[in-house]
Amino acid sequence: MLTHPLPDPIAFSIGPLSVHWYGLMYLLAFVQFLVLGRIRARQPHMAAAGWKPEDLDDMLFYGVLGVILGGRLGEVIFYHPAFYFTHPLEIFAIWKGGMSFHGGFIGVLIAMALWARRKGRTTVAVYDFIAPMVPLGYAAGRIGNFINAELPGRPADPSLPWAMIWPNVDNIPRHPSPIYQALVDGLLLFIILWIYARKQRPPLAVGAVFVGLYGLARFFTEYFRTPDYEVGFAGITISAGQMLSLPMVVFGVVALIVTYRRYPA
Repeated sequence: MLTHPLPDPIAFSIGPLSVHWYGLMYLLAFVQFLVLGRIRARQPHMAAAGWKPEDLDDMLFYGVLGVILGGRLGEVIFYHPAFYFTHPLEIFAIWKGGMSFHGGFIGVLIAMALWARRKGRTTVAVYDFIAPMVPLGYAAGRIGNFINAELPGRPADPSLPWAMIWPNVDNIPRHPSPIYQALVDGLLLFIILWIYARKQRPPLAVGAVFVGLYGLARFFTEYFRTPDYEVGFAGITISAGQMLSLPMVVFGVVALIVTYRRYPA
């Protein structure tokens, strides 16, 4: 059995400026977006569609705004509205953690739609282009959650070799759920999506696969994470994260069926 190390959330300081690990994980996510995006832009079917590595810098600016604004507003609205509405200044303290993927996802969709309009591209083409770069960025965010000792897991069998006590929570062995989500929702999904997107696919297919598979992966890994709150759905109790992931699964499946019927291989 392990014990969470509770590392200092501040990676280093330069004079009065403190750089947090959580912020560094987001920086890492943005850097990997640029690196993978340049590789993707050089793939033959992407290059034939007019994608260039130079597109990434401007796109990243829009994406960063979408992630930060959407992620924080999602955390405020979806998960802890009562706390943030009574402590409004805490909304701006993003270095403490607390970013909703679903909120960030919506923020990025809006930001990329605006970028597509400005560049004269279709929104669907932009979504298909960026989808394979998202999971690794998500994984970096979950590592940041783990460093901050956020999102503790549900109680685990003490005999589980990686069961972990979170001293900031209690002395009960728990699943290291941020690590599970980094590996399953992040790394595994990246591998599947990157392989799938290496060939030309029908419009929206890559985006639909990402949305559907992320929803499924998140629904599964939520079983190991202490829920922010739970809701009743069709007589079954599910977590808030699972509730927000179900529409993603439905959309992904429906969109994939529709696009393959419209553009059969």
